[in-house]
Amino acid sequence: MSAADFAARHWYRLGVLSLALFPLSLLFRALAALRRAGYRAGLLKSARLSVPVVVFGNLVAGGTGKTPLVIWAAQLLRARGGRPGIVLRGHGGSATAAPREVRPDDDAALVGDEALVLANRAGCPVWACADRVAAARALLERHADCDVILADDGLQHYALQRDLEIAVEDGRGHGNGLMLPAGPMREPASRRVDATVVNARPEQPAAGTAPGAVFHMRLVPQGWVTPDGRAVERAELTGRRLHAVAGIGNPGRFFDMLRAMGLDPVTHVFADHHAYTARDLDFRDCDLILMTEKDAVKCRSFGRNDLVALRVAAEPDSAFADFLLKALHGLSPA
Repeated sequence: MSAADFAARHWYRLGVLSLALFPLSLLFRALAALRRAGYRAGLLKSARLSVPVVVFGNLVAGGTGKTPLVIWAAQLLRARGGRPGIVLRGHGGSATAAPREVRPDDDAALVGDEALVLANRAGCPVWACADRVAAARALLERHADCDVILADDGLQHYALQRDLEIAVEDGRGHGNGLMLPAGPMREPASRRVDATVVNARPEQPAAGTAPGAVFHMRLVPQGWVTPDGRAVERAELTGRRLHAVAGIGNPGRFFDMLRAMGLDPVTHVFADHHAYTARDLDFRDCDLILMTEKDAVKCRSFGRNDLVALRVAAEPDSAFADFLLKALHGLSPA
C-alpha cells in the first residue's frame, strides 16, 4: 500500500487502525506541545532575522499546494519591487546538511525536488538546508539586498522566528482530526496562524481550517514542458497512449486535473519525493508519460523524449494578495 493509499484509507476516516494508533497520537500531541512551549519559554534556541519572515506550511501531513503558492508570493513581491529570498529544507536532497544555494541546473538528488522547482520558477535566490536559520543567514549574507524571507514548509521549524504564518490546506481538510500517526495532523486544529489558504473552490471549503483569516486558491494548468524545459503543445498529446505518474503528497489531485483537461491516462502512484529510476517508467503500451514538475526535475538525466510535465500556477483570491502586501508593509522598517 502506498503512503497516499494509507492516508486515504486511515487518516481521512475513523477506522480500526486509527483508533488503535490513538494512544500514540496522544503521545505525539504531548511532545509537539512540549516542544512548542520550549521555544516560547526560550528553553530552546530560536533566531530572529534582520528582515521579515513569512512561513508557509501545513497543519496536516501531505501535499496541499504550498510550493506553487510560495512561487506566486515571490513573483508578486518581485512585481511590487521587493527582493524576496526563499529557504526550505530541501527534502530528498543529499547535500543539504549545510546551507546551499540552489541553481536552476542543480541535481534534484542533491538539493531536493521542491527546491529545484522553486529555483526554476520563483525568480529569486533559493537556499536549502535542514537548518532553515542557517539557510536564511547564508542567503542574506550572499544577497544583501534581500528584504523578506519566504520559508517553504516551515510552520513547525520554530528555530526560525517568523512574522507571518500561512497555513495551506485543501478540500480534504483535517481528515479524522487526529494527530500523527493515527491521523494527518502535525499540530492540533486549534493551532492559530495568521491566515489559511484553502486549495479548493470557495463553495467547497476545507473542513476545520485553522483559526485566522481564510482565503481560497486554485491550481491552474499553465502548459506542458519536457524535463529540460522545452514547451510541448497540447495537440502533441492527442491520440497518444498516455500513462501518468505522481510522486507527490496528493497524487489524486494531479490525476483529477488531468481528467478535467480531457485526458484519461493509466495512472501510477509513487511515494512523495520518490527518487525515480528509468526502470520505474518502463510501461507497456505507452507513448507519453505525464508527470508533475516536481517529478520531472528528477528525471532530467534519463535522456528520454517521452516524458511531459504539467506546469501549474497558484491563483489565490485577490484579497489574499492585499492581505500579504498589507501585512508586509506593516513589518517594513520606517
